[in-house]
Amino acid sequence: MQLSQALAAASALGLPRLDAQLLLLHVLGRAPNDRAWLLAHDNDALSAEAQERFLALAQRRAGGEPLAYLTGVKEFYGLPLQVDARVLDPRPDTETLVEWALECLTGQPAPRVIDLGTGSGAIALALKHARPDAQVSAVDASADALAVARANAQRLGLDVTFLLDNWLAGLEGHFDLIASNPPYIAEGDPHLAALGHEPRQALTAGRDGLDDIRTIVAQAPAHLQPGGWLLLEHGWDQADAVRGLLTSAGLHSVQSRADLAGIERCSGACRP
Repeated sequence: MQLSQALAAASALGLPRLDAQLLLLHVLGRAPNDRAWLLAHDNDALSAEAQERFLALAQRRAGGEPLAYLTGVKEFYGLPLQVDARVLDPRPDTETLVEWALECLTGQPAPRVIDLGTGSGAIALALKHARPDAQVSAVDASADALAVARANAQRLGLDVTFLLDNWLAGLEGHFDLIASNPPYIAEGDPHLAALGHEPRQALTAGRDGLDDIRTIVAQAPAHLQPGGWLLLEHGWDQADAVRGLLTSAGLHSVQSRADLAGIERCSGACRP
């Protein structure tokens, strides 16, 4: 089987061409940005072993398994993160939260920052990489997720403190910034069927999807420095509700930010 034939076989399974190319590059041990090489070697033969691996991965991708779980790597805010089924597949939309957080930290020397529900460590590691002077902590209730995050931090050489806890419940001290991409999908949401390969506890939060956000908003004011910010990612239709929670908690400058698609994806506020 030639490389072009392998890509055609993946297309017949319903895979987008980009997904098929990235899987084939992974099997061949080449970098994901090496798609031009595939075009130049269209007629190269694929070994029987590589063909078997590629088609097996293509079938798993066609079954809805995230591409990042199949290759083991997902780029987030310029950082190559190792990911697997113990953590959510990091989304580009979450980079909106990172950019907003960095704006909030502008001009603050050695800020104290905490990422709640860190998963793969994406937000915490992106912030530490962009602000090496920041004191960054990351919390997760899943020991499995923390193992993934710690491994990413070690591999990237980023000094982040990881803590096993439920949001801010067991923590002391105050922070200049609290950031979180918590579970926010409602139980029973029809979109969950397409997310069956990802950890359910990192996706859902009660009947309306806001249970964990309510908890974080209730806990955060006592852990924010004066002028400190709480930033939350949430669902596409939850901005109004989250802004209401932030206002009710006595926080100021309540506002939302849109993601790459123009959808209000993050909301935040600061302590007076």
